[in-house]
Amino acid sequence: MSESIALELPESLAKKVKEIAALNRQGIEEMLIEWIDRTINEIPIEALPDEQVLALCNLQMGGQQQRIFSDLQARNSEELLNAQEVKKLNELMHVYRYGSVRKAKAMQVAVMRRLIPALNDFSYS
Repeated sequence: MSESIALELPESLAKKVKEIAALNRQGIEEMLIEWIDRTINEIPIEALPDEQVLALCNLQMGGQQQRIFSDLQARNSEELLNAQEVKKLNELMHVYRYGSVRKAKAMQVAVMRRLIPALNDFSYS
């Protein structure tokens, strides 16, 4: 079951949303639903227990997903992708960027909690 909700967006925000949706070849409503869902369901890394923070520090894209992503990137650089493949590449690029940001934030939290050493913490014995 779904419910319709009308939103009145400032003109500048609506313009940005339309541009991003067009770039991703995605409907505006579909994209906004995805963004809202992700925002609501994302637990802040600072609120996670140490084990989950450390797991995020080691986050990597799955092997099969990475192979598909690499293949699509290579074929895209040669301009050989059809519309469906462009959409898949955009989805995987989003997954990659999102994962990279989560991983970086987890590393920051892990350093603050002293779970891992800071990257610039060089100890010579």
